[in-house]
Formats: sequence, structure tokens, C-alpha cells
Amino acid sequence: MCQGAGVRQNVYFSCMDITTSDTPVLVSSRKVQRAWSMYDWANSAYNLVVTSTIFPAYYNAVTTVKKDGVVVSDTVSFFGIQVKNSTLFDYSIAAAYLVIAFLSPILSSVADYRGNKKFFMQLFCVLGALSCAGLYFFTGDTVELGIIFSALAALGYCGSLVFYNSYLPEIALPEERDRVSAQGFAYGYVGSVILQLICFVFVLQPQLFGITDDTFAPRLSFVLVGIWWLGFSQITFRRLPQGTALPDKPGHGLLYNGFAELRKVWDRVKHLPRLRTYLGAFFFYSMGVQTVMLAATIFGSKELKLETGQLIGAILVIQLVAILGAYIMAKLSERFGNLQVLFFVVLIWIGVCVAAYYTYTATQFYAVAGIVGLIMGGIQSLSRSTYAKLMPPTHDTASFFSFYDVTEKLAIVIGMFSFGFIDSIMNMRSAIIALIGFFAIGALVLFVAMRTKEEN
Repeated sequence: MCQGAGVRQNVYFSCMDITTSDTPVLVSSRKVQRAWSMYDWANSAYNLVVTSTIFPAYYNAVTTVKKDGVVVSDTVSFFGIQVKNSTLFDYSIAAAYLVIAFLSPILSSVADYRGNKKFFMQLFCVLGALSCAGLYFFTGDTVELGIIFSALAALGYCGSLVFYNSYLPEIALPEERDRVSAQGFAYGYVGSVILQLICFVFVLQPQLFGITDDTFAPRLSFVLVGIWWLGFSQITFRRLPQGTALPDKPGHGLLYNGFAELRKVWDRVKHLPRLRTYLGAFFFYSMGVQTVMLAATIFGSKELKLETGQLIGAILVIQLVAILGAYIMAKLSERFGNLQVLFFVVLIWIGVCVAAYYTYTATQFYAVAGIVGLIMGGIQSLSRSTYAKLMPPTHDTASFFSFYDVTEKLAIVIGMFSFGFIDSIMNMRSAIIALIGFFAIGALVLFVAMRTKEEN
């Protein structure tokens, strides 16, 4: 039973179930929720500019040798190893996600026991922002430096999200979580589009600013992302609660305890049939969703030979439509249920992959991008809030969301590695077939989750 004084907005609710000591203290405040959402505004600039548009296009341009407009070589040397440039990009992202999959259990355990999850969120934020700025020094002669900084930026981004996501069940009542989760993604899309447009002007109209070096404008964009990310995140850090230390000491050393905590989470999940089945579905469809998002620009650049301006335009379409998509999915989930809406969205993703396989023109690419935008924000937002709804009441929110994030990160590792491997021996278009398989399995398991009885 929750008790609070005053109106719902800006009220602190202390929710403590008298039947269990495992229920967390909940802070439901519109100001805190907006501040939490501002972190999406801050870090999504990385996700758009560095992950999705300017960096992939710039990376492909500086690592591809052309003669008279014809590609002569797309092979690069990475510490003496000769590898296809797109494969190196896929493998580097997979490696970064693999590292965070191993780190997050340890760090979330420390955060839960010491009550300092905000400190770790800040730490990864600074790592990501500074790494983005470090990409300024990436040129065709410094491929190793570019790959290292892009991987570190991914590490910072993913690491901070472990702790960011874990705040959701602490700052929103169960009935608010779809809305607050969608609000976060919407803030992210708006904020990232604003910075993207600023970078867009520098990249496509460098002469307006007296820029003569073709590489300077993209590299300046990376610095702007770092400043944007670090600057706006301060709004979040000023209002988010620090966290509450657990009263019990860890039963193992802190380094090992993170994995022991994951085991404890898994032991609880095993007895929650719907949550367990949902996580299985989430694991498989995340292989497809995240790989599409990470590889889309490289696909457009290499397979369709699209120019940077066309690629940025397509990604902007995705971002703008995704704002609408996140809210539509939240509304649909209220009427039909989260799992039912997710099942429908995953089926659309299968159709998107089939369409992408047969995409050969810029117009077709834009059409597919529009559909991706509509379902991208929805599936990310709804996945996060569905997990928050299905997980049991607990103080160990960082550990539970670490389990969620490890599941997602391992899915991304498998997805990106599979995509990169098939690309290396065949081509990117053939790699799309693997994504269709991932989505199909995810849809099947979601169907089973829909038929699974609720836990007591």
C-alpha cells in the first residue's frame, strides 16, 4: 500500500510492502522523471551521430580506397591484421558490448551494496563523452585509434545505461512505467535530432564556415557530441537520488559477488515463468533490433552507395518518426497489453528485414527507414518497461537491470558478430537473412510468453 501527501505530481511516495522487506522505496516525482529522461536527451546524440550516421559514413569514407569513383579496396590494417572495413567495425562493436556484459554484473553489485549507482553512471558517462571527443584524432592513418575510441565510447554509453535503466522502477509507479520509459526515448530522439541538424550543417556546408579539410567537419561533430552528452547529463545527475545501500554485506568478494547476484536473479527468474519466457524472446529479437540499428548506415553506404547527406536524411527520418512510435506503442500497450504489442512489432521487424534484403535504391531505403523509425522507438521503450513491470519488487534494481542489460549485450555480441562474419565471407545483404531468423525465434518465444500464466 503506497501512502503519499498532496497531489500526484512532485510527491514522494514511500511504498513498503508489509509482507516483504524486499520492496524498494519508490520516488514518484514528475521533476525526477523529467530529469531522468534528460539523460536520454544527453546520450542519444552519441547513438545518432556516432553510432548511426556521421561516424559510420566517415569511417567507411576514410577506410575505402577509390579510383575514379570505383572502390579499389575496402580492406584496412588493424595492428597488422588485414580485415574488411565493415567487418572490423562490426567486430569492434561486438567486443565493446562483450566487455560491458562482463563488467556490468560486477559494477551493479557494487552499486547495489554501496548505494552509489549514480557514481558509476557518471563514471561511464564521462568515459563515453571523452571517447567521442577523442574521435577528433581519427583519420585514415589512425584506424587503430578510431576503433579504440569508438569502442570505448560504446562502452561508456552501454555502461551508463545499466544504471540509468535500473532507476526506472525506483522513480515511476508500475502504471507510470510505460509512459516514463516512452518519455525517455522521446527526449532522446528530440535531443539527438537537434544536435544532428547542427552537425549536418557543418558536414554538408563546410564552406559556410571556411572549412577546407574534408575530414574536419565530421571530426568536429564528434567533439560536439562529447560536449552535448557531458553537459546535458548534469541535469540528470543533479536530481537523481544517489541510491540506498543494502543493509546486508555481500556474501562474497565484490568482484565475484556481481556474478553471484546474477545467479540469485536467475534463481528468482526461473520461478517466474512469464518473465523467464519474455527474457528469452527479448534475447533473440534484440540480436536483430540492435544489429539493424548499428549496421544500417554501413549497409546504405556500401551496398547502396548512398552519399553522406542521403544517409543522414534517412536516419533523421527514423529519429523523428521514432518519437511518434514510442508513444503509439505505449498507448497500444495500455489497450492490448505489452506482450501482445511486442509480438506484433517483432512481426513487422521480420517484414522490414525482408524489405531491406530487396532494397536497391535510395527511395526504397527511405521507405524502409520510415517503418524502422516507427517500430524502433516502440520496441526499445516497451521492452524496458515490460521488464520493469514483470520483475518482482526488490531493492536490487541494479542487479535485476544488470541481468536485463547482460541479456541484451550478449544478444548484440552474437548479432553483430554473426552479421560481421557473414559479411566477411559473403556480403551484407546475405547477412540480413540471419537477422530474419533471430526475429522469427523471438516472435515464437513471445507467443509462448503471451500464453504463459501470470506469476503469483
